Amino acid sequence: MMLNSKEINLNKTTKILLVCIIVIIPMLTLYKALNIEEKILKYLYPIKFEEYVYKYSNELGIDSMLVFAIIKTESNFDKDVISKSGAIGLMQLMENTAMEQVQKLNMEYSKEILYEAETNLKIGLNYFNTLLDYYNQNYILAFAAYNAGLGNVQKWINEGIIKEDGSNIEDIPFKETNMYVRKIIKTYEMYKRLYN
Repeated sequence: MMLNSKEINLNKTTKILLVCIIVIIPMLTLYKALNIEEKILKYLYPIKFEEYVYKYSNELGIDSMLVFAIIKTESNFDKDVISKSGAIGLMQLMENTAMEQVQKLNMEYSKEILYEAETNLKIGLNYFNTLLDYYNQNYILAFAAYNAGLGNVQKWINEGIIKEDGSNIEDIPFKETNMYVRKIIKTYEMYKRLYN
């Protein structure tokens, strides 16, 4: 018996479909059962230096997931990183900002302390908390000021470029700050989803 070309194509299609079903369904089941997506996301969005993060976030009343998001965005948890602009450590502190905060905290300043994870977090979170207080706990404006500086954000508000409630973050004129604020909000949402 001879098969015509339509029957041969049907047989090939059927075989391909069966192979796909036999391979894909068990893979999807395994993927779901092992919770692979969550494991991958937790690898990409890790929790590190948690002892210090929980200590200072609790002390200052800042959501610890927000702190992890800041560190992830700023330094990707590299305590020794230095940015092109000279920002140092986990919270990417500029020396002038760090010196001001150290003085407020009655600590001794040296550049070396900015490479210490706990000290960098303490200084950085105290600075971020100052920004939150200044902007009435508005995280968006505090993020923008953490990146672009308090003076720039205040100027943008005074000139009507951005609103006092931070609801128009798309209008932040510095491209780097605009992207930074969006990234940190996205990262914060991811941390809350994965760990809360």
